[in-house]
Amino acid sequence: MIEKDDAKKVLEVIGNNLIGVSHDSKSFVKLPDEFWGYFARGHDTKGNFGVIVTYSENGQDVDELIKMYEDWVNKNKSKSE
Repeated sequence: MIEKDDAKKVLEVIGNNLIGVSHDSKSFVKLPDEFWGYFARGHDTKGNFGVIVTYSENGQDVDELIKMYEDWVNKNKSKSE
């Protein structure tokens, strides 16, 4: 289980990255009007983390993306244990 100080660091990194993205209009050039995503990867002294933020006007796009990652995790879970 992630410790509270580590969780705080992770959220600070994610928040700061998203603020940086939001302030740069080039981050949104040529993105499809109805679907886009953002991926951030980081690390602290104890491990790595990643975050995916996605938006779609069609909720099924988001559901399919989450299902894809859940399938990937289930398929690869035994490799890391």
